[in-house]
Parts: sequence; structure tokens; C-alpha cells
Amino acid sequence: MRLFKSAGSMGIALSRLAGIVLLLLLLGLRVADPLFLSAIRNQSFDFFQRFHPRPVSTQPITIVDIDEKSLEQVGQWPWPRSEVARLIDKLTAMGAIVVGFDVVFAEPDRLSPDRVAADNPNLPASVKADLLKLPSNEKVLADAIQKSRVVVGETSVRLTDATLAAGDRAIPEIPHAALGGDPLPYLLKFPRLVQNLPVISQAAAGHGLFTVEPDPDGIFRRVPLVMMVEDHIRLGLSAEMLRVATGGQAFATRTGGAGLEGIVVGGVFVPTDGNGRVFPWFNASSRDRYVSAGSVLSGEAKPDRIAGHMVVVGTSAVGLEDFRATPVANFMPGVEIHAQIIENILTQQFLSRPGYAIGMELVFTFLAGLFIIWLVPKIGALYAFFAAFCVLGVVAIATLWAFYAQRMLIDPTFPIGALAALFMLMATANYIREEQQKRQIRSAFGQYLSPALVDRLADHPEQLVLGGETRELTLLFTDVRGFTTISESFKTNPQGLTRLMNRFLTALSKAILDRDGTIDKYMGDAIMAFWNAPVDLPDHAMRACRAALDMLKTVENLNAQSRQDAAQNPGERVHEIKIGVGINSGQCVVGNMGSDMRFDYTALGDTVNLASRLEGQSKPYGVGVILGDTTAAVVADALAVIEIDLLRVKGKNEPERIHTLLGLEEMMGDAAFQSLKQANLSMLQHYRSQQWDAAAAALAEIGPLAERLGADLEHYVELYEARIADFRANPPDAGWDGVYVATSK
Repeated sequence: MRLFKSAGSMGIALSRLAGIVLLLLLLGLRVADPLFLSAIRNQSFDFFQRFHPRPVSTQPITIVDIDEKSLEQVGQWPWPRSEVARLIDKLTAMGAIVVGFDVVFAEPDRLSPDRVAADNPNLPASVKADLLKLPSNEKVLADAIQKSRVVVGETSVRLTDATLAAGDRAIPEIPHAALGGDPLPYLLKFPRLVQNLPVISQAAAGHGLFTVEPDPDGIFRRVPLVMMVEDHIRLGLSAEMLRVATGGQAFATRTGGAGLEGIVVGGVFVPTDGNGRVFPWFNASSRDRYVSAGSVLSGEAKPDRIAGHMVVVGTSAVGLEDFRATPVANFMPGVEIHAQIIENILTQQFLSRPGYAIGMELVFTFLAGLFIIWLVPKIGALYAFFAAFCVLGVVAIATLWAFYAQRMLIDPTFPIGALAALFMLMATANYIREEQQKRQIRSAFGQYLSPALVDRLADHPEQLVLGGETRELTLLFTDVRGFTTISESFKTNPQGLTRLMNRFLTALSKAILDRDGTIDKYMGDAIMAFWNAPVDLPDHAMRACRAALDMLKTVENLNAQSRQDAAQNPGERVHEIKIGVGINSGQCVVGNMGSDMRFDYTALGDTVNLASRLEGQSKPYGVGVILGDTTAAVVADALAVIEIDLLRVKGKNEPERIHTLLGLEEMMGDAAFQSLKQANLSMLQHYRSQQWDAAAAALAEIGPLAERLGADLEHYVELYEARIADFRANPPDAGWDGVYVATSK
């Protein structure tokens, strides 16, 4: 057993060297900026916005909302284009400065007179002729657009879907001037543009993209105001509405050495990040911004809500699903994001993330880290804690002040996390150095061995040698089914996976220890445990079986709790855990195995290998617990056990009669279980005698009996149904002994 020793100046030097190494690693991690770091940083910026949202604006922005009331009044969306034209006429008559659409009219109107005539060949010729004399709904909408000042919405897509190509539709150019350099290398680029129908597009005064992309965690924090689509520079919907509202003049991009610095639109300079995106300063979603489209069409809307206002037409109807998660709201209608950006532009209240921010954060972390590395070894733990608290407090207060006073986004999470990690390292080094005494066996081994074993080793330290003894053990292996799928769902949240597995493994470990088992090891999502060592337990097989049933019940309770938590938190995903358990009894070598420097108390032998293989077979047989024949022989008179197959597991020549454990004594005494056991035995006998009809008849009795007992044998029944059907079609060889050969572990 290796003891940690450090003293005097050598210990201080080593701790400081470790601190410098950790500091450099943390700085390198920040430069690499993995997804989890950016996610934490973004969450801190979200907190700033919730802590200090943008003040309520009085800017002349109105959202004309296709809400539930409007749908009840006019009908389901999409409305006839003639109805949209009437909405534009109403808004124009009421004095709207500009009307922008957060929708795209990319497909012909199915209710247009010409489409109705074409889609109904059985109409009388006179009716068809009358319909064809009427202008199309697209023409009606285009005429209304041309008589007003309308910005039609467009959207861009990253997928190169040929059906979205605009090869036969001209893309209207937006006048643009470049200041300071070519912006094209820095703009976000999209290969496809989803446009409005040509007759509608040509009538519009402007064309604005309502493309808004979320961050990896699904929250919309940045919105592009200028981007490249199909080699054309396009403005976002909000910026294009401002350009059209101020006369439709050219807009300009201003480029610096690090990319875009901003755009000039409507005589207003709007700062952006290097790729042309803005950080909107959001406030809470407010119905005061909204006017129902239905009330505009019916004439009930107040004229002062439209006159002199920039109007964005969009939807908050639940069925149309145009909702976005923002830093201040889990569900904000997408159209309101555009409205809030216009408010940001008019009030010049955007948030900024300066290009020098990351450099400032790295330099501060480096200097403050060196200060902690120098200071902590020189002072006591209490003073060190106070000093670290002051440094971290300064970081938190300074970044809050930068946001509150300057609307500047400075990351507090990396400096605080890095400096806290450094402090913990240095404080721990202090503790180890000042302790200067041997580790006790109890503290060294108590974290991963059973309490009984720790007590024994504490009383007899001479047992800390390599080697072991042969004795009969009952081995238990358990594993999570579908763990790879569960892990993939947490690929952006590794901490969430750790919390889930810790919660799961803690509960299963308790079930083992409550039955006096020894936990040998954790292998990712799997546990190996055994009974009858180091303490003699005559009923070790029974204890292992009861522990297995406790584990299944524990998993059931954890899943129920997960479902309950998800019901209370709609955004939370339910992760249903299923486990398989394999149990086998027999002679093993148990003791300290390993090397002179590191060893573990563990068990070895064929019994161990078979128990592991049995656990792997729980999934194909669809049962929770599989018992080896030796274990089943011991517990079959007390617990509800049935035989399920004669199996040759992978890696072994001799077949093993395997069983499943369904329940405790109460189930054992149930008449339905006795009937189930007899039907199952009959099925296996007929199956091995190749009497397929009789085997199928007996198998048909198993499902209803298992359902009465609350036991899940559905997959087991389906497995034998498939085997019987296969053997009927392809009879086994004459020498078939009824043994099934497992092809996987």
C-alpha cells in the first residue's frame, strides 16, 4: 500500500507545480471551448437577462397576430390569399408604416378560383368559365402588396434539397454598400432560399429573411441581421422592415480585421458580431405588443395601435407551433423575436460581446490563478478560503456590473470555475502536506469494499497480500439494457448522465449491501457482487436472489419517479432504465488479486464467468433475472423459479440449465404460479421431444397465467413461438438434444 508523503519546501514546490499545470490545462480547455463550456457560459448570459431584462419599450411596433381567435373567425391557416390581401388593405388604410410577414407564401393558393376550376373537372363549363375570369388569389394579394409598403418573409435552409432550389425564380437584389472591406467571407451562408411565389415577390417593397437559428441547447440568443443565401446578400426581416420603412435606400456593412462590426440600415448603425449576428436584449413576452388579426379584419382593432406603427404579421396560435425558447422565456412566439429586435435597433439597446472579451477573461484567469498558487500555500485554510471567496466575488460582481451598466456580456463562469478548481487543488495539497501521517486502512478501502471486509482488514492488515482462498460463492452481475442509447441522449449533457447513473448505481448498491453482499466492482453501467466472502453466509444463494428482486423493484420505483418528475417538468426527458441480472453459485477463488502496487479483493473462476454470461442472456429471453442451475436448485423450494432453457453459453462447451426468478414466497404459494410452472415444464418437455403442436398448446397457457401473476413473460413466449415456427419449417437434426447455443455474450 503506497502512502502519500510530503513535507516542507518540497511539498510546497510540488503543489505549486501541480497548480501551474492545472492552470495551463484549464486555459487550454477554454481556448478549445468545448460544447459544455459554451453551454455553461450561455446559461450565465441568460441569467443576466433574467436578472436585468430590457425595460419595456414604447416604440411604434405592433404584432398583428394570427391567434386562436383569428382562426375561429376566418378559418384554419393558411388563409386564402384574398383574405391576406384584405388584411393588408385594412392595415394600409389604418396607417401602417410598413407591413412585414413572418410567413412565406411559397405555394399556390389551393382556394384560388383558377385552382378550384382545375381541381374540380366535373364542374359545369359555365361555372368553370366564370371562375377563370376571376383574378387569381395570388394576383389579388400582389395587387394589395403593390398598393402598400410590404416586406415579404423568406427563409433559408442549410440542407441542399433540390426541391427548394430557386433556379427558375429570380432573387431580387437588395442595394448594398461595403465599408471597410469585403463582408462575404464572414457572413453565415445558406445554400437554399425558400421564396414567395414570383407574382407576390415582385410586388413587394422588400424581402426579409426570418431565419433564426438556436444555440446547441435549443435557446435562441443570437439572430443574424445579414447573411448570404445562394450567393446573394440578404437582410433579416427586422432590418429589412426598417430599411423599407425609412425609404428603401441601400444598407451598408462595416467590416474590420476580425469580421463584421455592424450594419447601417435606415441611417442607424447596428453593431453585430463578426458573422453579422446581434445579441438581442430581450424582455418578457407581452400581449401589449399584439393585436389580433381577426380584430383588424372585423374593424374592431383600435386605429392608434396601427397608425404610424411598423407592423409584423405572425402567429401565436398553438397549433401553428411557431414558438421559440429565449433567455427570458421558454415559449416566445417567433414573430415577437423580430419585433423585439426592431425595438433593440430603434433604442440602440443591443447586448455586446466584445472581440477582446475572451482575451480579457483568459488574462484575468491567468493572473488571478498565479496569485492563488502563490498565496494559498503560505496561509492557513481559513484565510485561503476567505481570499478565494473575495476573488470569486469580485469576478461575479464585475461581470454583473458590466451587463447592468454597459450591456456587455463578460463570462463569469470560466474564471470562477477555473479559480475554484485551483483553490480546491491548492487547499487539498495544503491538507495533504499538513496531515503528514499514514492513511488508515479503513479510509483507504472503505470507499469501495463492503463494511464487513473493511472491518476484517482493519483487524488483520497482514491480509493485504496477493493471493486468495477457494470457497463457494454466489455471484451476481447486473447491467443496464440499452445504455448506449441512453448515453447518446446525454451527449450534450455528460453531467446529466453522471447524475442519472450515480442515482441508479447508488440505489442498486444499497439493495446489494442491505442483503450483506460484497460489491466487487463497477464496470460503467454494470455491477459485480458476491455473497459468502469475506463473511460466511450459509444462505448466500437466497440472499443474492432476494437482492435481485429488490433491485428490480428499486428500478421500477426509480422509473416511476422519473415519470413523475417529467410530468412536473414538461421539458424534461424520461429515461426508462431496464436491467438484467445473472446469478450463479459455485466454487471460486476469492482474495486480493493484482500487483504489489495495486490490488483488489475480487473473485475468479468459471462460476464468475458463467454468472456474467447469464446476465447477458436476460435480454434475449426478456426476463429480469436468470439463475444458474446450482443457484436454482437451492432456492426453488422457497422462491418462484421456473426453468427456461437448456443453454450452451458462448465460450463454454457444457450446456447449462437456466431458470428465471419471478417472485418471492407469496408468488410461490399462488395457485396461478403452480399452474404456470406446470404449463412451462410441459412446454419444455414437448419442445425437447419435438412435439411442436403440444409445445405450442402449452405455451399458449403461459401468457395469461403470467399476466395474472403480474409477471412479464411476453418476450419469453414470443421467443419460443418463433423457435417452434422455425423448427416446424426446418426440423432439427436427428441428434438434436434440445440445447440452444447462444451466439452472443
